[in-house]
Amino acid sequence: MKAKALQLPLQTFSLIAGFMVWVILSALMPFIKEEIQLSANQLALVTAIPVVLGSILRVPIGYWTNRFGARKLFSISFILLVFPIYYISISNSFIDLLVGGLFLGISGAVFSVGVTSLPKYYPKERHGFVNGIYGVGNVGTAITTFAAPVIATQLGWQTTVQLYLIIVLIVAVINFFLGDKNEPKVVTPLKDQIKSVYKNEKLWCLSLFYFLTFGAFVAFTIYLPNFLVANFELDKVDAGLRTAGFIAIATFVRPLGGWLGDKFNSFKILMIVFAGLTVSGILLAFNPTLTFYSIGCLTIAFCAGIGNGTIFKLVPMYFSKQGGIVNGIVSAMGGLGGFFPPLMLSFLFNLTGHYAIGFMALSQVALASLIIVVWMYYQEKLGSVVQKQSFNGRGQLSQ
Repeated sequence: MKAKALQLPLQTFSLIAGFMVWVILSALMPFIKEEIQLSANQLALVTAIPVVLGSILRVPIGYWTNRFGARKLFSISFILLVFPIYYISISNSFIDLLVGGLFLGISGAVFSVGVTSLPKYYPKERHGFVNGIYGVGNVGTAITTFAAPVIATQLGWQTTVQLYLIIVLIVAVINFFLGDKNEPKVVTPLKDQIKSVYKNEKLWCLSLFYFLTFGAFVAFTIYLPNFLVANFELDKVDAGLRTAGFIAIATFVRPLGGWLGDKFNSFKILMIVFAGLTVSGILLAFNPTLTFYSIGCLTIAFCAGIGNGTIFKLVPMYFSKQGGIVNGIVSAMGGLGGFFPPLMLSFLFNLTGHYAIGFMALSQVALASLIIVVWMYYQEKLGSVVQKQSFNGRGQLSQ
């Protein structure tokens, strides 16, 4: 029983460490680009590349967690991170940063471990809140975004990166000794699990929603530090602090999103979320002053955090038997949602000289998601009415 009670804090701590590692490059980019010459496109690619493997690996990691347990997955993942962290710390070219950054993605992929493992320990009516608490692990990105530039100012960016070697080794050891050795396993062939879910429209709707909410969180996390320095001429540490504020809001309202999903109709919560993202995207598209830009970003942080928590309430509700693979697919789509926007924003800026089209695209995807949520809400409501009428009809017949 003691081992079970320990899993939520242990896995949340592990996710904090994973997300701290995941954003090393974007947090330290203002320092790195002073020593390694990078074009605007190369800079966008280097900061976005950790998201690629961090997204793709979420599908098999969700499956492997069901099969082998969170203890093994966390321990192995953090040991594997030693290579890319050290390699980045001795990098002196664009290619070095690209290779190291790609394998750094393992640290983002570990998200799938907890969302697959933790629901096994709690009743369904608490899944939203539990996954919301686990999602507080996103605060790891805020810790690195704020602390890494401060440390790099004193020690240099290479030494700052090497300090993360100590963190990943400690987390690997803690999971090996304190992880649950008796976690319930689910052994179903990966092919069979994918076959059983890929035709389900709810899977792809949830994937789109998470693509937007978590994608917005990741995209702004890796895009803001450099953007605030370049566009508003802020100090590097000040830009890091403001980005950390964005991350902190998105992270700490995530449990609130999970709780709201447990307490109220999740679709109604998501309607508010996507309406907020639509309005914020339009505001940012008009290239406002720093004050209004901050308001738009903080609204996105709040809506994205609430949305992230609510969506992972819906996953175990619709896919109780295929939780591992569905968690992997949905969270992978969320990660990919953080990969494309920075590249698109960089491309559009080079093409047009501003970011307006990119932010307007964000608002339109949010608007499309709002329409889909409204459709799902009324479809669900109609299904309940039909089911109730059918039940009443059978009751009358039996009389």
